[in-house]
Amino acid sequence: MKQFAALYRELDATTSSLAKQAALQRYLQIATPEDAAWAVYFLAGGKPRQLVPAKLLRLLAQESAGLPEWLFDESYEAVGDLAETISLLLPPPDETHDLGLAAWIEQHLLPLRKTLPDALADALRSQWKRLAVDERLVYFKLITGGFRVGVSRLQVTQALAAVGALDPKRVAQRLMGYTHISGQPTAADYAALIAPESTGELDQQTSGQPYPFFLAHPFNLPLEAFETTLGPPSQWIIEWKWDGIRAQLVKRAGQVWLWSRGEELVTDRFPELAVMGETLPEGTVLDGEIVVWRDDRVQPFAELQKRIGRKTLGPKLLREIPVVLLAYDLLEWQGRDLRALPQQERRVLLDDLLVDAQHPSLVASPMLHGESWADLARQREAARSMGVEGMMLKQRDAHYGVGRTKDVGVWWKWKIEPLSVDAVLVYAQRGHGRRASLYSDYTFAVWDGPPEAEDRKLVPFAKAYSGLTDAEMARVDAVIRKTTIESFGPVRSVRPTLVFELGFEGIARSTRHKSGIAVRFPRMLRWREDKPVEEADTLQTLAALLPS
Repeated sequence: MKQFAALYRELDATTSSLAKQAALQRYLQIATPEDAAWAVYFLAGGKPRQLVPAKLLRLLAQESAGLPEWLFDESYEAVGDLAETISLLLPPPDETHDLGLAAWIEQHLLPLRKTLPDALADALRSQWKRLAVDERLVYFKLITGGFRVGVSRLQVTQALAAVGALDPKRVAQRLMGYTHISGQPTAADYAALIAPESTGELDQQTSGQPYPFFLAHPFNLPLEAFETTLGPPSQWIIEWKWDGIRAQLVKRAGQVWLWSRGEELVTDRFPELAVMGETLPEGTVLDGEIVVWRDDRVQPFAELQKRIGRKTLGPKLLREIPVVLLAYDLLEWQGRDLRALPQQERRVLLDDLLVDAQHPSLVASPMLHGESWADLARQREAARSMGVEGMMLKQRDAHYGVGRTKDVGVWWKWKIEPLSVDAVLVYAQRGHGRRASLYSDYTFAVWDGPPEAEDRKLVPFAKAYSGLTDAEMARVDAVIRKTTIESFGPVRSVRPTLVFELGFEGIARSTRHKSGIAVRFPRMLRWREDKPVEEADTLQTLAALLPS
């Protein structure tokens, strides 16, 4: 645990990619395999289910620190992070330990979830009495599910590749599924990450392992710059950018696996796709988008969410909300890895496969054509009415890369302009990491009636934390502190004085929100310092943006 806490401090103290990479490699070279297994799990994005209710942690920490509730709350508000607050306030440890990260996780932290309420408080007190001050921060970060440090999954992949003298692409594939929420990595799992490539791995006929996903870069240049930057449209495969769940379907050894881009195995969530996969030839891996398909067209993402949130999938739900896989790439065919083939060759093979398959749950993502980029821009104007996010531009000679890279070709996402409204900031909460001292997470509201309506109220409808510069955020933070009306733990309600243009990718009706409306991926486009609160938009404005 001491070594992992030291690594956390070292990573958190620098913004240098080279320094982070060096720290990761040093740790992996000295850590035991079982400790390294858990370190990679957390650093690569793994998060176990919540171990202890935050309310209980706050209460026990407050009692152990001998503080009244109001002082603990003030401390939490000043620090902005629960794990850091508790680690700072607890009295010094009166015991020591020599346990590694794996022992702490497996012998102490994970059992907390099954500990009876009466014994949970004593177990927690016993644990943090043994932890040094610098270890407690990591300990509480892991318990609260708030473990974040400035390291990307790519950096972890590169460090593992360096330690194992491997191609980073191979390590990236081995990491697929490693950070599943229910995962409990072992020393053997870590050894497999850095082991030399085996003959069986090179010929993965029986493995359900997917390939690392190839990701697109945003493309936002003016239309007049397209020809100079990209060349003619004929050099690109152009498709709609679908709004669904990115997935790979793997068919090997008579079995079917369906993986989401988030590395979750979702085969049981989409049984009709598993049945479809059984009809495919052995050694087939498809890349595509899971979407709700009705009346020969893609339905809004809100329809798909109705299935995602269900624990059981009865015949009625499967019938009313049918899904398909919109396939747009073929990564493996007859057991052969096709990723090094040019995009256009993979697409020809994919189309041939889909013609042979002729399955209603497997649909080809249609390719778009235009004489010029201006022609394609006119076609793109229909994107929102079709429930898509814009267009994908895929270089015809591009290989299928790993992650967001340009070393083997490139994919661009040419998204449509977001929907937007002018909304009022009504609640604020402190951020995390370097923004822990600033109020940077905001809740926005719109009016429930037009300006002439009597007794109209502001109704919250969205939260956002991105879009402002550091300088703007510092100014907003100062306003929030001056206009606070009430505090609810880390959240402040503020007097309505600030208006922002809020952008979002999609909008749908929702019974779970007080406003009756939910928006997707909200973010701040600009601070409307020129606009008074009274002129902010209304629920009626939002309703007018709903798909017909």
